[in-house]
Amino acid sequence: MINIHCLNNISESGLSRLPDNYNKEASFEEAQAVLVRSAKMHDMEFGEELLAIARAGAGVNNIPLERCAEEGIVVFNTPGANANAVKEQVLAGMLLASRDLMGGAQWVKDNASDEDIAKSAEKAKKAFAGQELKGKKLGVIGLGAIGRLVANACVELGMDVMGYDPYLSVSAAWNISRKVKNTPNVDDIYRECDYITIHVPALDSTKGMVGKDAFSVMKPGVIIINCSRDVLVDEDELLKAIEEGTVAKYVTDFANPTVAGKDHIICFPHLGASTMEAEENCAVMAVEQLRDYIENGNIRNSVNFPACDMGECQSQGRIAVFHKNVPNVISKITATMGDANVNISDMTNKSKDNSAYTLLDIDAPADDAIVEKLKGIDGVLKVRVVK
Repeated sequence: MINIHCLNNISESGLSRLPDNYNKEASFEEAQAVLVRSAKMHDMEFGEELLAIARAGAGVNNIPLERCAEEGIVVFNTPGANANAVKEQVLAGMLLASRDLMGGAQWVKDNASDEDIAKSAEKAKKAFAGQELKGKKLGVIGLGAIGRLVANACVELGMDVMGYDPYLSVSAAWNISRKVKNTPNVDDIYRECDYITIHVPALDSTKGMVGKDAFSVMKPGVIIINCSRDVLVDEDELLKAIEEGTVAKYVTDFANPTVAGKDHIICFPHLGASTMEAEENCAVMAVEQLRDYIENGNIRNSVNFPACDMGECQSQGRIAVFHKNVPNVISKITATMGDANVNISDMTNKSKDNSAYTLLDIDAPADDAIVEKLKGIDGVLKVRVVK
């Protein structure tokens, strides 16, 4: 029986894909796998049986990645599963910032008792006039799963779209409209665009990337949409830019004391992925990745270990070895198997930053003695018998 614990509510569309030998009612302490959305895990103690954590979403700042890597716990996320939901929110944010629809709707609510409201509205509506998106220039910072959907959609809306992504892969580029102009310099976006939308992860290198220097070169009246992470924008400098008229509107999906309730800021309570479809897509993807790892040892979309796929095991046994990405570990692993007179029929090794992962298919079932010898190799973090 495989013990699964859900730290948050996970869509039944995903949980229903777990077969009967998975216990979905397990406690956190006895879990071999954990499904999570937004629960904070940094202060949690992990049990010795924990093999993997699957985040039903893209961001993993609620999970202690380095500690998990050191303990051989694979952390998965679900990139792209909620991309369409976030794309639609970005488009909604652009429209709300361009047309004062929220102000107009509030006016109607405030004047609902006016028996001649239709006539009054004709006089009042000029206060809520806005601008159209068509013909405006949009800058998309980050052309990953969400950014490229936004870019393509805005091309169809008649916008002049410019994209910036120094890490854009060839496969991703094939999915971007040819009408999206690529720039190698993010400052081009800051200088030229009427709208800017941000779609990059929160890393040390990206935190505060939209700050004083960026605001200093922006066009007056720019509209900024941030549905990625609040830390990407220096919000103290943002407030100054709003006061000076550089930024006309700021749309953010992250409520905090700095931006909540401020003029010229539209703030949502982290609703980007809050659609039934996105929650289902994330849950299904998370569960499928967990199952493939638990049942086959394969890793897809891990944020702390490399991707590794050897399909289903056709040999007598399969062993997974987590180790540091340092020289001589592979040779010691194979030597250990040779000393035990166990033939390796297939093998793959992948690395990511300081972590490495080796899968071994062997022509005999893995016994405890082999596992203990592998654990004793300097640099090995964890050994798991998959089959």
